[in-house]
Amino acid sequence: MCSLTLFPPPLPDGQTTLCESNNELLSGSNTQMPPLYSVQNASPMSLHFPRESLKLHSRTESSSKAAFLDHSETLWMRICQLGNIFVPPEVPKWLSVGSGCILALLRWISSFHSSLFPHLTLSSEDMIAEFSQVLNWSDCVVRAFAWHPHTDKFAVALLDESIKIYNPKSTTTPTLKHRLQRNVAAMQWKPLCASALAVACQNCVLVWHVDPCSLSARPSSSCAQVLSHPGHAPVTSIAWSPSGALLLSASPMDTSMMVWDVAAESCVPLQRVGGGGVTFLSWSPDGSHVLASTPSALFRVWETRMWTCERWPCLKGRCQSGCWSPDGSRLLFAVEGETVIYALTFAGGPQAAAVVADLSETTFHTEDGDLIVGGEIQSLAWDPRGERLAVLLKGSTNRPAIIAVFKTRTSPIFELLPCGFVQGEPGVEPRLMQFHPNFQHGALLTVCWSSGRITHVPFYFLTSAAPLVGLSGSPSRLHPLERPADFASQSLFTELLS
Repeated sequence: MCSLTLFPPPLPDGQTTLCESNNELLSGSNTQMPPLYSVQNASPMSLHFPRESLKLHSRTESSSKAAFLDHSETLWMRICQLGNIFVPPEVPKWLSVGSGCILALLRWISSFHSSLFPHLTLSSEDMIAEFSQVLNWSDCVVRAFAWHPHTDKFAVALLDESIKIYNPKSTTTPTLKHRLQRNVAAMQWKPLCASALAVACQNCVLVWHVDPCSLSARPSSSCAQVLSHPGHAPVTSIAWSPSGALLLSASPMDTSMMVWDVAAESCVPLQRVGGGGVTFLSWSPDGSHVLASTPSALFRVWETRMWTCERWPCLKGRCQSGCWSPDGSRLLFAVEGETVIYALTFAGGPQAAAVVADLSETTFHTEDGDLIVGGEIQSLAWDPRGERLAVLLKGSTNRPAIIAVFKTRTSPIFELLPCGFVQGEPGVEPRLMQFHPNFQHGALLTVCWSSGRITHVPFYFLTSAAPLVGLSGSPSRLHPLERPADFASQSLFTELLS
């Protein structure tokens, strides 16, 4: 099993991770840039969104709630509020007593239900923060990030409820705003389409249609489709099918996973008993399976041919995050309250989950003193080639949040090797990460930091298809995924050893 004890120590203060070349991570000051990084123009622009530059809304959810009745409230929630209504004296006593008993019973059932699923007592914003893939979502300047699957453009959702679209081939930066675009939890571009962007919001799913050839910096709200369903809010996760024909949405308040036909603005609920809702979705790249996490200690894996599912119970907590191998045959996932990564293999039918990596707290002796790294996992990201796995580790008072990167091999056997840690400027922590879907020089990891800065870390490596040059322009000295000498005698995870 691969663990953090096999990793090189974290960088000293003042150093940031620049890139990987010749099978090692290179570091330097934040102003430095590796030669290939600039010469080949392999990495897109880095951005910075200072918190003070954003115009934040001062109106709170509670103040607006008092003035208006939310149309998305379920019948059950409205019944529970009837106890606050004044009963006129002319109402017969037997009717008043009977209704009081019924309301008391309903409240008891509601209390019992909430004890089974504590997340139901949270506000919409707290619920999004609890189940978001973004670390400390409530206080994060960048709340969502999405690369386009086929081009170099990307979308950034900010704390001020706006979404900006950046394209290096265009001088225009469209800003998307909508009255229903509140508390954005996730975004995803539609595959095989240049213009459609799905946005998971507090009360609905918005699908923006932004013409890439348009010069408008502020597209009209009429460019957005509104997809909503009673009781299906807040929406915490969305996932397009690889063909772009279907869109899935999930809400912790709804036990149904919605399958949307966006063109018809209609949906089919896929409901299963147990779990208390759906929190996170991930569609396999081959389109054959969908991971659906719940707030409880179980998750489901749906097969998309007949839309049947398998339940997978967890020992400690809910499935926090998951990612698929490029061929869709293997699922890596992390469980809340645990410090390990599990793997499920679906080739030849599902098998028992195996532990492939241990990220327990590890003490490194550095020039700046002892540094503790490790702990629970916030999110996982696997690059489209299946050769780099990024793991965002939660921080605490005695250890920083950090990104650990593994080298992976999926064929002929699954193998996991240590690569190193990705670190930013002093005093900032990673909040969100995503791999570029079409980086031509290896893998490109985009990281959104607590300071509001967005940077891109390229991983230059050889693939099985063709050689790749290093920073100096010469072929890399090591073969892809070759074990460094220091690790040759260590016990690393492979399927043959497990």
